[in-house]
Amino acid sequence: MEWITDPWPWYVAGPLIALTMFLLLLVGKQFGMSSNLRTACSALGCGKAADFFKFDWKEQRWNLTVVAGAIIGGFIASNYMSDNTVEINEVTATELSQEYNIDSAGEAYLPTEIFSTDHLNDPKILLILLAGGFMVGFGARYAGGCTSGHAISGLSNLQLPSLIAVIGFFIGGLVMINFIYPLIF
Repeated sequence: MEWITDPWPWYVAGPLIALTMFLLLLVGKQFGMSSNLRTACSALGCGKAADFFKFDWKEQRWNLTVVAGAIIGGFIASNYMSDNTVEINEVTATELSQEYNIDSAGEAYLPTEIFSTDHLNDPKILLILLAGGFMVGFGARYAGGCTSGHAISGLSNLQLPSLIAVIGFFIGGLVMINFIYPLIF
């Protein structure tokens, strides 16, 4: 089971992703996760309320299967195939502990100092989570797709808008972690 539970090296995972993208190109499909919210809303009848949801969602139902698989696979992997720890660099763990009082780095997928249910009563943490969720959701729709859609599917299709979006994602991440994150925490 270790070949499944241990992280796969780049020279295995990378070609498998490339093979998947090649197969999707052959059948005329594009991979992305954020567009599934639009598909699900359209399937549930939201086209009656907004023109944005008026499209033939049945052409995209295959991608809803991808989302279901990601959710089910994530649940199985998290609950039955791992010890729920993440291996991170010791320097990073020390910095998170000393500078931001995050001591659970490397012990949990999500830092319990931010994501535990106890912290949902803290208005600051709740505001950060809501604002972050809104910005990610709005940004994904504004950019025409999420990071996985642009970085994996868009770049493999040699789309210039995806290259611009991925550069923007990296710049935004660098600005966030180096300038905004220290102000918040």
